[in-house]
Amino acid sequence: MRILIVEDDRELAKILAQGFGEHHIDVVVADTVARGLERTALGTYEVIILDVLLPDGSGIDLCAAIRKRGFTTPILMLTARDAIDDRVRGLEAGADDYLTKPFAFKELLARIRALARRRPAIAPQRIHVSDLEVDLTSHHVARGGRAITLTAREFALLEFFARHEGAVVDRAAIAAHVWDDNHDPFTNVLEVLVRRLRRKIDDDFEPKLIHTIRGAGYRFGL
Repeated sequence: MRILIVEDDRELAKILAQGFGEHHIDVVVADTVARGLERTALGTYEVIILDVLLPDGSGIDLCAAIRKRGFTTPILMLTARDAIDDRVRGLEAGADDYLTKPFAFKELLARIRALARRRPAIAPQRIHVSDLEVDLTSHHVARGGRAITLTAREFALLEFFARHEGAVVDRAAIAAHVWDDNHDPFTNVLEVLVRRLRRKIDDDFEPKLIHTIRGAGYRFGL
């Protein structure tokens, strides 16, 4: 499972990311309305968690903007205990659930899992590029009928590439999907990850699918 957390309290976001990580849930963190909207557009998530109070606006407005763009991802709002109006406005803006602060992590985890189960199926759940098959639900990957085992980061990178087949994607866009706001897209970590993915899905196969576009980024496909 992959979720997006839009929360400007860095300590809380770090604690939540660590907690979800222990339950094998991949987390992307954004700390503003603008970055949250950008992350929503660049990535795919089973659930989005939005704090109401953000430095550049309201999480409620962000929720409305996400819905206006046509995204149906389940959204959970984090609100203050006595902010009844925020809860109502959040639900009216398109949120699916809310949780008041402070909260028990076990309850948040249970609500996230419940929202993920309720999410409607969104096509396509399986992407084919040449003889490569990527199942977005089971995370099964195969090329030429041969199963390929990927780490969570490798799969996130492959998913992003596959969803943007044929387009040139830059380093910042890739970093926003695979990592979060704290990642520096100008380190060599991305190149290392791309090399690892190439070894698994390209080195023993033809045609090659991952293409480096000098000065621009990468293109995925034939």
